[in-house]
Amino acid sequence: MKYILVISGLLVLSGCSSLPSLEQYFAASDEESQTNPEQQATNQLSNSIINIGNDHTDSKRNDTDQSTLQEESIAYGERDAFGSINKPHYMSNAAGVYQAKPLTKHVGDYVRNMAQDLVTNMEYVTESTPVAVTHFSLLDSDLKETNLLGQQMAESFVHEFHKFRMPVVEYKATQFITVTETGDFVLSRDFLELKNSTPIQYVLTGTMTKHQGGFIVNARMLGMRSNVVVASAQTFIPYYIVDALLPSSSASQREFVDGVRIIRGE
Repeated sequence: MKYILVISGLLVLSGCSSLPSLEQYFAASDEESQTNPEQQATNQLSNSIINIGNDHTDSKRNDTDQSTLQEESIAYGERDAFGSINKPHYMSNAAGVYQAKPLTKHVGDYVRNMAQDLVTNMEYVTESTPVAVTHFSLLDSDLKETNLLGQQMAESFVHEFHKFRMPVVEYKATQFITVTETGDFVLSRDFLELKNSTPIQYVLTGTMTKHQGGFIVNARMLGMRSNVVVASAQTFIPYYIVDALLPSSSASQREFVDGVRIIRGE
């Protein structure tokens, strides 16, 4: 019995020695009480920053959602902020009516880049050498067929070359003005009304190839006498730019009569 009491007393004393002293406990409590105010202030500041950031994100998200809803309502013809009814923008072509966004580029932008490429690698062409511009031909044809894209590119090249101070010859110009009921004209496609010879030293021509997603356009400047290529350029015009060119009603009526294509001179 005495041995049991002695052993239990030794166990109690060893457990008490392993516990931290009261002085260490109170010292740690004092250190925590001294550092807590600063730590609490830092935590409050970080929490406020997080809350402000969340509020700013939520407000920005709400503004974005409201603007998106407003754009969608305008696109579907609902009322705008002023109470007016908005109609969606439609663009029409020969195939029908389709909804499309306003274009930021047109054929002239691509022609401008090609003209700059031509000028940078151009040889022998100066401000005193007359230049002519022809329509661009379809590559897989007999090189005597074109479309509205080939015609418009030629018109745009005339404008770009004139800005570079090149003497561009308008060989379709007549020596008189034709006055008709539909308008007054000085240009003609009738070769009998044009000059037999014009002072042309260089001519710009090119080809077009249908490609997946658009047209590959090749342009080259040729010498009229030597047929030597003195400048060249190449670009890709996407279909949404090409489809924006809409043929006039009179042109479509001249091409098709009762479903049959009529070609003048054949």
